[in-house]
Amino acid sequence: MEGSIIDVKGKKLYTEYNNLYKNKPTLIFLHDSLGSVQLWRDFPSKLGAETGCNILVYDRLGYGKSFPMPTHERDNNYMETEADILNDLLDALNIEEAILFGHSDGGTIALITAAKYPKKVKAVICEAGHIFVEQITVNGVAEALRAYRTTNLSERLQKYHGCKVETMVKAWTEIWLSNRFRNWNIEYLLKNIYAPLLFIQGENDEYGTLEQVEKTLSGVSGPAEKFIIPNVGHTPHKEVPEIVLKKSVEFIVSISR
Repeated sequence: MEGSIIDVKGKKLYTEYNNLYKNKPTLIFLHDSLGSVQLWRDFPSKLGAETGCNILVYDRLGYGKSFPMPTHERDNNYMETEADILNDLLDALNIEEAILFGHSDGGTIALITAAKYPKKVKAVICEAGHIFVEQITVNGVAEALRAYRTTNLSERLQKYHGCKVETMVKAWTEIWLSNRFRNWNIEYLLKNIYAPLLFIQGENDEYGTLEQVEKTLSGVSGPAEKFIIPNVGHTPHKEVPEIVLKKSVEFIVSISR
């Protein structure tokens, strides 16, 4: 897919958009806290090919090939803000029927978007998303920050994010490690989700417990199912891509009947 920069109300976002199929939904991929378009690898194209859906992958502001964040400082509702930006991006591209596939922060953003903009979201695949703050998540972020400071993680991230790495890491770690974020919670939004939901999580996820899954499924108003994968951590689509691909295809086919 060819990439381009799209101006979304002053935010210049890098996108890769494959709009080949008329009258078909668009699969939209929402990356994690340190992710990017490139880091999805070939997973989006494979899922698009097997379901006959269009594909949109994009870097959020401050990530990948998108323009930098104006500041590393984030409000508690930063993921709610990202859902609003996604809605504006859908408007800019005239996408009216989206199937959201979000990982980690991206999974949370997918849930929020489905709650706030239900007319545009046909279904949600949430992989390792969060709806409230757990100590295991805080510990995981602290460990990632330690690795950033003591290993070559910074150099590896520069391959995908260039000079934006320092700001990106500070933006993620400072908000999640702050005392003011401990009470962040989006459970109140879940009742507004009517789109079919598939929640994928690794049983050994180092950033969240299965309580995230159970509370999400019990809180939404639409049909929902879980897919818990044994012996897998926080990134199932990378650790066991064929398993995640197969289940995602089955889910998308089932809601398209």
